[in-house]
Amino acid sequence: MRKVKDLTGPGVTDEFGIGGTDLGVMAQAPDGRIVAVFGDTFERAGVGGPGWRSPVVLFGDPATATSGLGWTGSLGPGSYAGQALPYEHNSVIRGRRVSTVIPTDVITVGDVMYLHVMVCQGIGNVHWTEVHTSRDNGETWQHTGASWPGDLHGGLFQMLTWGLGDDGFVYAFTTGFRRDQGLLLHRVPADRLAEPAAWEGWGFRDGRWAWGNPPTIALTGAYGELCLRPVGGRWLLSLFNAGDYRIDVFNLDVPTANLYEAPRGTAVHGASWHGEDHERGHVAQLYGGYVVPGSTPRDLHLAVSQWNTARNWPYKVMQFAGSAPAA
Repeated sequence: MRKVKDLTGPGVTDEFGIGGTDLGVMAQAPDGRIVAVFGDTFERAGVGGPGWRSPVVLFGDPATATSGLGWTGSLGPGSYAGQALPYEHNSVIRGRRVSTVIPTDVITVGDVMYLHVMVCQGIGNVHWTEVHTSRDNGETWQHTGASWPGDLHGGLFQMLTWGLGDDGFVYAFTTGFRRDQGLLLHRVPADRLAEPAAWEGWGFRDGRWAWGNPPTIALTGAYGELCLRPVGGRWLLSLFNAGDYRIDVFNLDVPTANLYEAPRGTAVHGASWHGEDHERGHVAQLYGGYVVPGSTPRDLHLAVSQWNTARNWPYKVMQFAGSAPAA
């Protein structure tokens, strides 16, 4: 893959009060705009300092999606990208100390957008996950009331990605936030997405795989951020492969495909990074890998995060372009 541009950082997102941020899960809103949701965000370049908020929403011009995504606005006030959900960092919520709320994915179903988030006390410690909706193209968000405990399925229902099939189901891969476990697969009727009881797992029992069984590990390994999208008649699954320190992409015919046999390629590898950090002799720590709307299997664009945890800069999101592995 080749780097297209920086999507956040000094000289890019200053007008929105964004110096440092990460993630950037994306979906196309009902009105056609690209809605990108970022994680812990700060006014200065890096981690820490004033203006801590998460999640944060920017709006992108779909005409620029595959040439270098351009921002057209933010979830206010004014041009300043405010926090999309109403809570205070390091406050007590539902009897638990919450440091931050981190987005894992966003999806559009009809005229409604759904945002899945992890409610956390520090990185890797998830109290619970929940779903919020927007009926105004990502301008405002409301809690649906749907939530799942952080230890559900052994902690493998924390980091989530989802995609809408043409069969009326939303399919979702999940894993833990510690980046040391494999993947589970689930599905839910699209019109019942915010009903936890309507979700069912893909599991192996009595010699076969079937829906409704307790979910079984669909792929072993150590994974982090995930992104599942139906693209060009296929299903692309991008994931941060923490075990091998790279971002991999799968090209699937259906979400239930055998992930051990499906076409798989490496999009970006941490060990071969040649960015500003690499040139200074620092490890360029990468993660994320979210599909940019408008991508095709042959012209695949990903939002990739970089955070040097030793110096707290770079802490930004970049756009990379390449292609998915051939089917």
